[in-house]
Amino acid sequence: MVLEIRGFPRDQALRAHVAAQLAAITRPLRVKPVAAEVGFVDENGPKGGIAIRCSVTVRLPRRPALHVEHLAETPRLAFDQTMARLERRLLEDRGRERERRRRPKKYYTAKRLLEPSAEGASAKPGPPRRRRAS
Repeated sequence: MVLEIRGFPRDQALRAHVAAQLAAITRPLRVKPVAAEVGFVDENGPKGGIAIRCSVTVRLPRRPALHVEHLAETPRLAFDQTMARLERRLLEDRGRERERRRRPKKYYTAKRLLEPSAEGASAKPGPPRRRRAS
């Protein structure tokens, strides 16, 4: 996975934390992410307050990219909250995929409904029907 971190370039501890958290959250996925982008932006400059936005975009193969954001007072807090949101999104997607796999497809269901049942299979079939010639 290619990891790109933008903003706050000097904080090596934050960079290590970002890499470790992303690796931990994406480890249980069935498909491995192709790339991840993490961006930090101070919305109102040096004034202070709740103004640091963290955005995370994870690109998975054959799927749309997942994008989550959060606004907090510090970069670490913003990132941690963003990762919590990303984890919930991944769990929701995993749950949806599991439900989709559990439900039979319409053609499979139709075929099963048209098959003779187990009780009817033991009965002797009648003579074949012929079509009338017109």
